[in-house]
Amino acid sequence: MLKERVLTALILVPIVIWCIFFANGHIPFMAFAGAIVLVGAWEWTALMRWTSMPLRAMYVAVVALGLVAMNIPQLVFLKQPFYMVSVGFWLVALRWVMAFPESAKIWARNILLVPTGLILLIPAWAGLTDLHQASAWWLLYVFCLVWGADTGAYFAGRKFGKHKLAPSVSPGKTIEGFVGGLITTSMLIVAVAIYRDLSAIRFVAFVGLSLLTVLASVLGDLLESMVKRQAGVKDSGNIFPGHGGALDRIDSLTAAAPLFALGWWLAGGF
Repeated sequence: MLKERVLTALILVPIVIWCIFFANGHIPFMAFAGAIVLVGAWEWTALMRWTSMPLRAMYVAVVALGLVAMNIPQLVFLKQPFYMVSVGFWLVALRWVMAFPESAKIWARNILLVPTGLILLIPAWAGLTDLHQASAWWLLYVFCLVWGADTGAYFAGRKFGKHKLAPSVSPGKTIEGFVGGLITTSMLIVAVAIYRDLSAIRFVAFVGLSLLTVLASVLGDLLESMVKRQAGVKDSGNIFPGHGGALDRIDSLTAAAPLFALGWWLAGGF
């Protein structure tokens, strides 16, 4: 398993770095992120326990149309409202995660899971591509927030973890790991804020937005874990050997990317 994870990472990381920093224009990253999101849409249909291939393909096509719509100049004005809808959804999702498994009686139905998948995936892609167009470095910053929260939580959890964070959803996550992730990312956040030489008000706004983004990334991870647990599967797929499916790789970003993109837009950049 470890060998597979390392080999997969050695292939994926250079592709991601090239798409972000060295590709000619924004199209390669948009295409790469779009491909991951569409695979995630296919995996989402499996989590909804759909077995009809045409129906699953139709759902992926709807997500693809949503990605195209987000990039049509005449429809660009829809991005910010869509980000707001996404952030509002995550407030509801927090309640679902906290109340699981009892909450499954409410959300574990296609009438809610179908739009949930759209709200998870389309704003995430729009947020990632918007940030990339603003600056490749800001996109990398959001990635680092997510990676820092995950890495800090992993090592702190292994060393100090005793109290479960959400035992019904993800028994492996601990409160100590959660705090470790916050400490790790807080150091990065403050360092970047100082480097940007922000005014006092913008310093506070930047730190607040970044911390909310970290919290959202944890919630994104927990939501996918909750849906997988309800579906009775360990991974959303197996497209990435040793790493699981596309949703397993972007679950944190589905919440973090639209939230940071919305805050970026409201603040007029940092």
